[in-house]
Amino acid sequence: MRFQRPKGTADILPEEAKKWAYIEETARMLFTNYRYHEIRTPMFENFEVFSRTSGDTSDVVTKEMYDFMDKGDRHISLRPEGTAGVVRSFVENKLYGPEFSKPYKVFYMGSMFRYERPQSGRLREFHQIGVEAFGSDAPELDVEVIDMGMNLLQKFGLKDLKLVINTLGDKETRENYRQALIDYLEPHFDELSEDSKNRLHKNPLRVLDSKDKNDQKFVADAPSILDFLSPESQAHFDKVKKLLEALHIPFTVDPSMVRGLDYYNHTIFEIMVNSKSLGEGYTTICAGGRYNGLVEELGGPEVSGVGFGLGIERLILLMDSQNVKLPILDNLDVYVVGIGEETTYETSQIVKALRSNGFSVDRDYLDKKPKAQFKTANKLGATYTITIGERELEQETVNVKSMLDGNEVSVPLNEVKSNFNAVLTDYFNE
Repeated sequence: MRFQRPKGTADILPEEAKKWAYIEETARMLFTNYRYHEIRTPMFENFEVFSRTSGDTSDVVTKEMYDFMDKGDRHISLRPEGTAGVVRSFVENKLYGPEFSKPYKVFYMGSMFRYERPQSGRLREFHQIGVEAFGSDAPELDVEVIDMGMNLLQKFGLKDLKLVINTLGDKETRENYRQALIDYLEPHFDELSEDSKNRLHKNPLRVLDSKDKNDQKFVADAPSILDFLSPESQAHFDKVKKLLEALHIPFTVDPSMVRGLDYYNHTIFEIMVNSKSLGEGYTTICAGGRYNGLVEELGGPEVSGVGFGLGIERLILLMDSQNVKLPILDNLDVYVVGIGEETTYETSQIVKALRSNGFSVDRDYLDKKPKAQFKTANKLGATYTITIGERELEQETVNVKSMLDGNEVSVPLNEVKSNFNAVLTDYFNE
C-alpha cells in the first residue's frame, strides 16, 4: 500500500524549507524592530472561539472550518486563522492588565486549516504570519501596522505592490449603512445568489464580498459606506490617509472592500501584488485591519485591536514568480577526510571539536575512498578540507587545504581541535 499526503497539504522538503526559514527569521527581526513579540497559541480551539469572532455568516464558519466533537464531547475546531486564538489568549491571560505595556504587541506564525478547493497558493493546511496590537484606538497604530506589512514585503524583494484601504466605520456608521444596503439590495433579492440571500438580513456587508458574478453586478452600484461615516469615523479615516501620505506610502481607497471575517471595523486594508502566478491582475498577499469589539466578544474588557495576516505559501509563489533571489546561507566550512579505518575515531573527534566551535562540518559515512571523499567535499562546496591518514595519526598532525586556492599546510592536530580560527589566521591569513 502506498501512502500519500492528504489532499490540500504539502511536504516542505529541505531545499524549500530554507526559504521558509529565511522568511520566518526575516519577519522575526523586522517585528522585533517594531517592538512586537512572538506568541504561540494552540492549533485547535473551542469551536465558539471562531464562530463568535468570525461571524456565523462568514464562509470560514459556514463552509470551511475543520470542526469535530472530541472524546470529551467538546466541539473543537482546527484554527482557520490566527487572530481569534490570539485574542482568546489575550483575554484568558489578562494581558490587558496594568502591569503590561500598552499597546500590547504580538506576532505569530503557524499552520491554519480551511476546507476549501485546493489551488495554487491556497491549500487546506496553510501557514500564516500575523501581527496583533491591543489597547490603542489611535490611527497612528493602524498606519504602523500597514507600514510594517509594506516594509516586510519589500524586504522580501517583492515589487509592484499596491495598498488598498477602506473603512468600515464605527457602530453608528455600520447600522446606518446596513439599512441603506438592505434597502438597495432588497428589490434584487430573487436575483441574488443563495449565499447572498442568506446573508442579506444577517450581515448585508458580506454580500459586497460575494464572488458570484451576478451578485457583483448589483454590488457595483451599491451605496458607498463612505457616505455614511459618523464624524468620529470620518476623522479617524482622514487621519489614517494623512499619516500614510506623510510616510510616502501610496494607497488607493476602495469603498466596496470588506474583509472575509466579520470582526473588522474602522480601517481595513489589503496589500496586493501584480503577478500571474496567482491569477490575472492584482492579488492580495497581506490583509488586515482594526477590530475594536473582538476582545469584548470573547469575554474581555473594551480593548481595541488591529493587525494583519499573510500566507507563506502565496508569498513564496510570488517571490518565485518575480525571481527573487534569497540570501540563503548553506555553507560547509570544513570537510574532514579520513584515510583508513584506524582514523575514524580521530576524525569523529575533529568533527565534534570544530562543530563545538561554531563551524559547519561534515565527514564521510559511506566508507568512500579518499578520492571520492575529496569529490564529495568539492560537490558540497567545502571551504576547507582536513585530511588525516595513518602517517598523520602517528605524527599527531593533519593536512588543512583551502579549496579556494589549493594552499595546503600541515598543522598540529591539537591546534585544529582547540582553536581552528587561530589556524586559519596563522596559516591562511583569514
